[in-house]
Amino acid sequence: MLSKHATYNKRMRLQKFIAECGVASRRKAEELISAGRVKVNGATIREMGSVVDPMKDSVTVNGERLTSPSASEKIYIMLHKPKGYITSAKDQFGRPDVAALVADIPHRLNPVGRLDFDTSGLLLMTNDGDLTYKLTHPKYEVEKVYIARVKGTADEEAIGKLRTGIEIDGKVTAPAKAFIIKQQPGSTSIKITIHEGRNRQVRKMLEALGLPVITLKRIATGTLYLGDLESGKWRHLSKTEVRTLQKMYT
Repeated sequence: MLSKHATYNKRMRLQKFIAECGVASRRKAEELISAGRVKVNGATIREMGSVVDPMKDSVTVNGERLTSPSASEKIYIMLHKPKGYITSAKDQFGRPDVAALVADIPHRLNPVGRLDFDTSGLLLMTNDGDLTYKLTHPKYEVEKVYIARVKGTADEEAIGKLRTGIEIDGKVTAPAKAFIIKQQPGSTSIKITIHEGRNRQVRKMLEALGLPVITLKRIATGTLYLGDLESGKWRHLSKTEVRTLQKMYT
């Protein structure tokens, strides 16, 4: 069973083990433990201080046994998510999820952050729980860059409000970087950079200004850029890209 006293280099906290197996971030792993969805050697565990031996203990999440991080190859994928896919594992409406786009990869990969159903663009997928944690935790302030095409004409006053912060869902957003890219009859294209990860944040910010979104695409996350990767396609990150991410967010 579990021990509350870790042995150096052998045991680790349960939530860290779950994260390193690529199931979820550490914060999400803690939620899974609290919800009673994690078992160790057949016993349901709800204590955050619990410690496991990855080489000896049997850990399951939702009935699925996890593989020791030492036996799991770390995979890093950049996917150009098309509009019309969800990034969550389950959907009550039966909509397709991004896992179908990387089904030929023989590893369980999880999205780093989220892109909503109607948003396209760069989505990092990995089984590296530690990196997922760093890229999604608010304290690291990882920048995400979007191109939004909105209905109506955006002026400098609207852009100024994006740069100072806008109240959505009862809370003011952190200042964003925002620039008008192109004005067209009846629409405006805007480049927006944020470092928060609130639900549908960019859409809500623009809607609060009376600028409903027509299309929204994420073109960069941290040091990663989508470039000319085609919609629906994916590629492995280079070793240099992975090292740069790991060094930047330590």
